[in-house]
Amino acid sequence: MKPGHDELAQLTGWGRTAPTAAHVVRTADIDAIATVVREAGERGVIARGLGRSYGDPSQNAGGVVVDVTALDRIHRVDADAGLVEVDAGVSLDTLMRTLLPFGLWLPVLPGTRQVTVGGAIGSDIHGKAHHVEGSFGNHVLSMDLLTADGTVHTLTPDGPDTDLFWATVGGMGLTGIVLRATLHLNHVETAYFLVDTDQVGDLDELMAKQTENDESYVESVSWFDAVTTGPHLGRGLVTRANHARIADLPKKLRDQPLTFDAPQLLTVPNVFPPGMLNRLTGKVFSELWYRKSPTRHNVVQNITQFLHPLDMFGEWNRGYGPHGFLQYQFVVPFGAEHVIRRTVEMITEAGHVSALNVLKRFGDGNPAPLSFPMPGWTLCVDLPVRAGLHELCQALDELVLDAGGRHYLAKESRATPEVIQRGYPRLDEWRKVRAAVDPHSVFASDMSRRLFL
Repeated sequence: MKPGHDELAQLTGWGRTAPTAAHVVRTADIDAIATVVREAGERGVIARGLGRSYGDPSQNAGGVVVDVTALDRIHRVDADAGLVEVDAGVSLDTLMRTLLPFGLWLPVLPGTRQVTVGGAIGSDIHGKAHHVEGSFGNHVLSMDLLTADGTVHTLTPDGPDTDLFWATVGGMGLTGIVLRATLHLNHVETAYFLVDTDQVGDLDELMAKQTENDESYVESVSWFDAVTTGPHLGRGLVTRANHARIADLPKKLRDQPLTFDAPQLLTVPNVFPPGMLNRLTGKVFSELWYRKSPTRHNVVQNITQFLHPLDMFGEWNRGYGPHGFLQYQFVVPFGAEHVIRRTVEMITEAGHVSALNVLKRFGDGNPAPLSFPMPGWTLCVDLPVRAGLHELCQALDELVLDAGGRHYLAKESRATPEVIQRGYPRLDEWRKVRAAVDPHSVFASDMSRRLFL
């Protein structure tokens, strides 16, 4: 172990599977980080933020991991122009708490605020607003990237290093370490949403409702029941919203319309045995979740209620037990809606259970070769690890790929190189850019080795 490194640490993704050990370095000293990169050794180095990727992209067995959360400064906020200059280790939670008093809003937010800016760029995260706002990389005006030779490059989306910029967006940390970024923001009047919820009886009705006037909402998502079978297969809740204006708020909220109320109610203890989520508990959860939200329109909800309910429960992934879980997320083009239905059918037929299920519509993708979103439907299910899951996922892979779809690198934890190659037709284009900036593959991860990236 090189001098200055922390002790060997065991790391996993959010799915709590496939733990490996690496030497973890945490420092805000850019020169020190550059030295770590130049002296990384044969197993290489990878950056890590808050560890919210579900698989192994921020693990590096036997190598070095740079914990970028020490880079935690917000350098500049320009409220008039709607800009923020921020270190890569700042969480979206911290950033939102800083920006909202200025009436500023991050256009792209995933299902949790516990993600760093660097991780958001490396995964090119998306949210419920993709159909109108695109993904995170669309709103990055510039970034500072530390490359394999230890130098720092300032990249812009249309500058002389445009290929490297877009290879870094969605590049899972394999082109270098993002140190700082300038982001474009939206202006809002309040920290609240005006929410329309529609309770629907089956999957076909759900997809039809979500397609109807979807572009008139800035945020749009569906939850569906993946346990109930028969004519009510895929029954669910279509939840869509726009930013509330001050005039939309009840009087008691109008005095402080930009207050960010986001409590964490509890931290889930690490005591749950395997098998806590089964057909019985899954059915009970799905019934309660479905019944709790009848059709209601123009309801004022705060950020946590609408966007981030799981953030109220720290370490909620522990609820899946010691074997962990797999999040299976894919996108298929519009016109391949049969894949969505068949996926839900195959999960229930195989006896697997998922309770936290999400369906969204994507808009246009961006120029990044490894960016996940493209126009179509994206489905996401959480499946506890147990016997038969590998075989189910293999069958789902073929269904998705035959329809022209692909899997999300920030979520996947078990795909093969062939699955990723088929799903990302511009992968070789990305590899060429990466080879030019990092010819000796200094930046490496468990994922990059597993997928031959």
